[in-house]
Amino acid sequence: MRTLQLIIFSIIAFSGCTKKADMAIGNTPYIKDTTTLKLVNTDTIRYLALGDSYTIGEAEPLAESFPYQLTDTLKNLGFKAQNPLIIATTGWTSSNLISAIAEHTPLQNNYDFVTLLIGVNDQYQGGSQTVYRSNFIQLLHTAIAYAKGDKTRVFVLSIPDYGVTPFAAGEDATIGPLIDAFNAINLQESNNAGVNYLDITGVSREAATNSTLIAPDGLHPSALMYAQWVAKLFPMVETRINKTN
Repeated sequence: MRTLQLIIFSIIAFSGCTKKADMAIGNTPYIKDTTTLKLVNTDTIRYLALGDSYTIGEAEPLAESFPYQLTDTLKNLGFKAQNPLIIATTGWTSSNLISAIAEHTPLQNNYDFVTLLIGVNDQYQGGSQTVYRSNFIQLLHTAIAYAKGDKTRVFVLSIPDYGVTPFAAGEDATIGPLIDAFNAINLQESNNAGVNYLDITGVSREAATNSTLIAPDGLHPSALMYAQWVAKLFPMVETRINKTN
């Protein structure tokens, strides 16, 4: 979290698995003088995070997952925010996520924003790109519905490239292009739906030369990498919250 705090501070200051089918792929307070912080909205922010192992922060404490780091950043900057509701499990494909949402206790359609990151296990398990596209479109509709029916409150994150991790040693030349193909699908459909899109695949590839970005399991992102995602995602979320709440 300390790394995230430094990254976020810089933005503000200068801008004024096992190898089977599942991939089966105390935070330090942010110190800021809130006497000069203008609170645009005093309502409590509600956040729904949909995904897989990358959303629950597999191999790291839940508090270091990107949804929790994002929520903590909002809180530390003066926003009132509930802890995120996370519907995600390691190994889930887009089909698994659709089923899990349907089986979940009925959700209210009043989340202030929703994140969606899904698809790595579709690729890893050799799933059809056609099926993934269809599922992703359905998940986008679901996410928009839960975000008060407002597409500007939905944030899609691209699929990270696990091909650069020790887990996939020697397979990066094969895995990378496949990840790109699945990301081309989710980017196109996100644009068609008019939702927000954040490419974090490039950040994930930095792990090829920076082992601190990889969790102890040799596959998933470390808390530090999640912090880098949040540093990119937070300004997008903050802008929408200020504009729409």
